[in-house]
Amino acid sequence: MSAVRMPAHAAAAMPGEACSSLRPSLLASTGLRVDRGLILFRPRSFGREAASVRIRGRRSRIACSVSEGEVSKNAAGSKGSVFGQEQDLRIPHSLVKDLPAASRYVACTVIVAGALAAGYAVGARTKGTTLASVGGAVALGALGGATAYALNASAPHVAAVELHNFLVNHPDPESLKREEVDSIAKKFGVNKNDERFISELRDLYDRYITDIIPPGNEDLRGDEADHITRFKSALGLEDPEAATVHIEIGRRIFRQRMETGDREQAVEERRTFQKLVYVSSLVFGEASKFLLPWKRVFKVTDSQVEVAVRDNAQRLFQKKLDALGGSVDAGEIGELRRAQLKAKLTDEVSAELFRDHTRKQLEVYIGQALEVLKSRSRIKDTGKIISTLDDMLAYNAALAALSSQYDKSSLCPGVGPASILGGQFETDRLMDDLKQLYRTYLTEAFAGGSLAPEKVEALSHLKNVFGMGNREADDILLEVTVKVYRRKLAQAVSGGELDAAPSKAAFLQRLCEELQFDPRKAGEVHEEIYKQKLEQCLADGSLSDADVASLLRLRVLLCIQQQTVDAAHEAICGRLFTKIVDDAIGAGVDGYDADMKNAVRSGVTGLRLTQESAMAIASKAIRAVFKTYVKRSKTAGNRVEQARELKKMVIFSNLVVSELIADIRGDTPVEAPKEEPKPTPEDDLDELEMLQTLKKTKPDAELEARMGKKSQSEITLKDDLELRERSDLYRTYLLYCLSGETTGMPMGTQIVTQRDSSEFVRLGQLGTILGLSQMEVAEVHKGLAEQAFKQQAQVILADGQLNKGRMEQLTELQKQLGLPAESAQKVIKTITSTRMAGAIESAVNQGRLTVEEVKELKEAGVDVDNMISRDVREKLFKKIVDGVFSAGTGDFTESDIYEKFPAELNLDTVRAKKIVETLAKERLTNSLIQAVSLLRQKNPAGAVASLNNLLACDKAVPSPPLKWAVQEELLDLFCLYVKDEKASDEKAGRLQELLGIDDATAQKLKEEVQEGGFSSFGVEEEEYAF
Repeated sequence: MSAVRMPAHAAAAMPGEACSSLRPSLLASTGLRVDRGLILFRPRSFGREAASVRIRGRRSRIACSVSEGEVSKNAAGSKGSVFGQEQDLRIPHSLVKDLPAASRYVACTVIVAGALAAGYAVGARTKGTTLASVGGAVALGALGGATAYALNASAPHVAAVELHNFLVNHPDPESLKREEVDSIAKKFGVNKNDERFISELRDLYDRYITDIIPPGNEDLRGDEADHITRFKSALGLEDPEAATVHIEIGRRIFRQRMETGDREQAVEERRTFQKLVYVSSLVFGEASKFLLPWKRVFKVTDSQVEVAVRDNAQRLFQKKLDALGGSVDAGEIGELRRAQLKAKLTDEVSAELFRDHTRKQLEVYIGQALEVLKSRSRIKDTGKIISTLDDMLAYNAALAALSSQYDKSSLCPGVGPASILGGQFETDRLMDDLKQLYRTYLTEAFAGGSLAPEKVEALSHLKNVFGMGNREADDILLEVTVKVYRRKLAQAVSGGELDAAPSKAAFLQRLCEELQFDPRKAGEVHEEIYKQKLEQCLADGSLSDADVASLLRLRVLLCIQQQTVDAAHEAICGRLFTKIVDDAIGAGVDGYDADMKNAVRSGVTGLRLTQESAMAIASKAIRAVFKTYVKRSKTAGNRVEQARELKKMVIFSNLVVSELIADIRGDTPVEAPKEEPKPTPEDDLDELEMLQTLKKTKPDAELEARMGKKSQSEITLKDDLELRERSDLYRTYLLYCLSGETTGMPMGTQIVTQRDSSEFVRLGQLGTILGLSQMEVAEVHKGLAEQAFKQQAQVILADGQLNKGRMEQLTELQKQLGLPAESAQKVIKTITSTRMAGAIESAVNQGRLTVEEVKELKEAGVDVDNMISRDVREKLFKKIVDGVFSAGTGDFTESDIYEKFPAELNLDTVRAKKIVETLAKERLTNSLIQAVSLLRQKNPAGAVASLNNLLACDKAVPSPPLKWAVQEELLDLFCLYVKDEKASDEKAGRLQELLGIDDATAQKLKEEVQEGGFSSFGVEEEEYAF
């Protein structure tokens, strides 16, 4: 049984359209029936199953139901193709296939006519009546019409099968021409817009796209879009119809991706979908934006579509780059530009890909060079390394030439000099390999003895290719140049060329110019050579006369300056002498014997050190020991322990340091370092000399003889410690000298067990070691004496009262301590002032302090600035000014406010004037408001006083006319002020200006007041009423 869906437009196009209106009974009598829009017929003359064809939706499928034997037979006999296997036609369809369209129409007409005639004859023969004849004609005519309709309706199906089989047997579907498709449609009289025929076209187009787009992770070839476009054009498919096929393929891929459970397969399906999106965008061009609604159908974003297009375009472009290899042909690179535009790849991405390609080419060259450089062979093939690097530079130069000689729009973006930055050689480890290649190339560039200009340019390009900085390249250049310079210098010295040169400096200058070597760097090389020679000569610990002569010759040959030689001797010989000094110091007081003395003297003479250099070395080591003693003293537990450490330092200086300095100096008399004394008043120094503790630091002849050795004064801690630290250390030992050694007793008491006057002598020596001047030492003694005097004076002046008896006690105490009279008076004044300051502070807190009291204190000699803070004095001044502005007199005396009171309070006049101006501005408006308020309260005296305050503020800070909402109140204020007997004409005139009253109004108001027409708040009316 065959089933054919016959749309309305198809039925209208077929001959015998009246058959569509046949009743079901008639169709049933002829073996036909209608089921859900399908005309089903069962041919009686065929003994096998009929084919069933059903076209569904947008995409048609031709399904033939045949027996298993026929399927196997057809499968074995058909040829495989991208379009599947050949499709067989049933006998009725075969008849349609063999009939052209015109012949089919004639046959249908014959069938209908013959059926009518046969029906008429059968009716006439059976019944013999006219009605029977017509009935028979109608019955058989309906059967013939149905048969004719079925034949014509199967024509699109036959045409679709014919086209399908044609493409299956076509040797090259890509060479399909549109005329061939049109000829098949024309042969069967099929309209190309017929739904069944278009469905077959879409099915063929679907199969072709599915076959040509590589599945999974396979990359596109790049010609898929062209083939699909040609095939679509050959089929005659319009873009909207073709677009539906692309969307349907996308649905199938998307559905397979969702249904699969394998992650890898899902990734492959996604890659296939991305390739479909990309190829579709190339096929439809700009129209793909509205023909292919990927975002709406598949719920993908615009960025995902862009990524799919970009990634596939990159892969296609990368294949072109891989095929390009290391070629720099302009035609091939121009072809890359066309491939980029065809693949719809942006200039930015293509430029990045091309630069990445050129970087990889450079990495290939570098890898070859490194392979030779790192080979395990004993002899490196340096020539191969250089040739490889030269080829790499030539490749880079060709790229640079292309970018400059051709139009950039005709070349692939990114053409230009390349670099390895961003590649695998950017790590620190591999960058060291690049530096080694650069060093090798540079070394070979110096093979001829000089650096040629072309090599300089090649080195610059090589540096840029390697991505090296100027500093790195300069360091390698300096390293290699130094080696070459030392080698050529050694040849010149050993060959006698430098000795024979009339000018050693000119010879060295010429050598530097040949190597393009900086003369200053050459001087550093000479210094290093001299130091190496000096260390060789000092191998036995001393310099002989032959060594000195050899060093002098080397110095002349290399033109080394004397200061450089001295610095080298001081550094190298000083290192050896430092060890001798450290041994002498480490021996201590008991170990510094005759052998150690000889070692020190031999070190000075054998190393040819000057006394200044030897003393500088010794000073550094000795000062380190001094600082160790100081550190121990600071970390000691109590003051006695601190003093003992300082005492050890003094003894060490007397017994070891003095002897060491004498051995270094030899027979040369010791001269104390001359220092510029600080200018100090002689009177002050004489007064300080009277301090008892300071006198004890200067021993007499007997005590000095008993002390033995004198202390040295050349090595001190003056530059190592701050003055405050040195003064504190000296004060600590001074307190120790005053208190002596103490011993703890039961019940927490202490007794002095030892006190020696020689400790004061050591105190003086400690001051010398600490680098304290006489004035600085005297200041320490003075401070300690002042502290003792202050402690006892506070007891004497406990109540703050100073009388004659207490003054005599303080004078006697001053003489005992040797404290200068000025210092004693200062302490006494401080104590009395402190007591007085307490009283002043109490008065300030209670608000009882006035300007007159401050003036009295100032006259009594009290330091007002220290006793009373500036804030308090400014507060008092504000109180005075506020009183002037609220007195109600309208008077403001500038001399008192700006000069007298600031002088009495020790305030700055500028600051005082700012205070007055600030207060005046604040009180000006408030005075007007207060005057109006009192006017409303019917207080004439208070209102006049407020107006006077307003005038006083105006004198301090002249004000423009004031604004008020109710003008009548201002007029009343003016009348009230004019009526006051104490008001002067000058003040009334200024008040008129401030209130903004013109002259005519003011005169009228004055006359009214004089005539008695102005009543103060209705007083007269109230009295009259009473």
